[in-house]
Amino acid sequence: MSGLNAFQNEAQQQLAAGDVPAYIQVLGREARSAASELRRADTGLKNRALNAMALRLAASKRLILEANALDMQRGKESGLDAALLDRLSLDDQRIEAMIEGLHQVAALPDPVGEITDMRYRPSGIQVGKMRVPLGVIGIIYESRPNVTLEAASLCLKSGNACLLRGGSEASASNAAIGDCIQQGLADAGLPAASVQVVATTDRAAVGAMISMPDYVDVIIPRGGKSLIERISREATVPVIKHLDGVCHVYIDTTADPAKAMAIAVNAKTHRYGTCNTMETLLVDAPIADIVLPELACAYAEHHVELRGCERTKALLPNVVLATEEDWAAEYLAPILAIKVVDGIDEAMRHIEQFGSHHTDAIVTQDYSLARRFMAEVDSSSVVVNASTRFADGFEYGLGAEIGISTDKLHARGPVGLEGLTTQKYIVFGDGQVRQ
Repeated sequence: MSGLNAFQNEAQQQLAAGDVPAYIQVLGREARSAASELRRADTGLKNRALNAMALRLAASKRLILEANALDMQRGKESGLDAALLDRLSLDDQRIEAMIEGLHQVAALPDPVGEITDMRYRPSGIQVGKMRVPLGVIGIIYESRPNVTLEAASLCLKSGNACLLRGGSEASASNAAIGDCIQQGLADAGLPAASVQVVATTDRAAVGAMISMPDYVDVIIPRGGKSLIERISREATVPVIKHLDGVCHVYIDTTADPAKAMAIAVNAKTHRYGTCNTMETLLVDAPIADIVLPELACAYAEHHVELRGCERTKALLPNVVLATEEDWAAEYLAPILAIKVVDGIDEAMRHIEQFGSHHTDAIVTQDYSLARRFMAEVDSSSVVVNASTRFADGFEYGLGAEIGISTDKLHARGPVGLEGLTTQKYIVFGDGQVRQ
């Protein structure tokens, strides 16, 4: 315990002196040490820590809600927009979902140590692959305090130490949740440095985290486009990321009208401030005059502003004429772009030109078209006859997600436990030497 106190005292001294890079270096050094211990932790020990965190979170619900209320008040006073306030907000239901996420992660199979692809070589050796943790993961995020717990749980279960740097708008909430995490780690006997919530919102902390490869193995940014662009540009540590969530739903001529209506409304109105919310609706021309008036009425009930192409405006005179910028916009707001297209080929060309390779959906009863869409649309999630809102780690059965990657290396789509590990070759021999 004295070593841990010395580490905490050193970190606090650096922070008090205003030396943010040195403070982050201390956290990184201790995270690297904790990562070595986590590699030795068995599944039972990691699960005990996750379940202990869930108990601590439930017992501290009132304190967390009070901290969040303080963040919400400050956010309103500072002029945060509706989408950011929605991401920032916590209530009983969201905290219960966070607790359920911990239990789900604890119940998931542990990927660490899994051995696959074992085969004999002509020399007599056996060669295979073993799944292992990445090491130390730095997560930089804005607004959403639930990310603190999701990131901690996934990193811990996958055997990684993590540094969590949240935004200033959620500082009180993150600190309250971080206390629960630390208590859960202590209850299970795991090192406190396994999960560290960075105690400063100074931008210099971000610069330090993304440029110390000796201590951090990968950075995962979750936030606005400017944050992710900065990290992608400046990081000397590998980054797992997505920039935009310009998601599409394409309604084909053969689509079941009731399914199309439900999916198109849900994909846009379920929540506005998320990266898997539909931002552009594409409708096949032969059914546009049937589908669009009914959808317009449904969107009006949700106060969604519609911006459409000329063919859309001919059917819905009250819509705003869309500009080129609208097709590439991630509104994160009750605004929807609509385009009438001539078949699946034009729909896929539009998605390729303006999409962000995040999540795109088709509503169709034509099996062949569904297969084409799945094969040819180059997105991290491709959906048939369901809402884009399902593109989420919780909904995919990952327990939670640490983010969504639209990159092709090293992980793609919602990043759960397996995405936080890598593989190494293992070789079994019986005295063989190479000839």
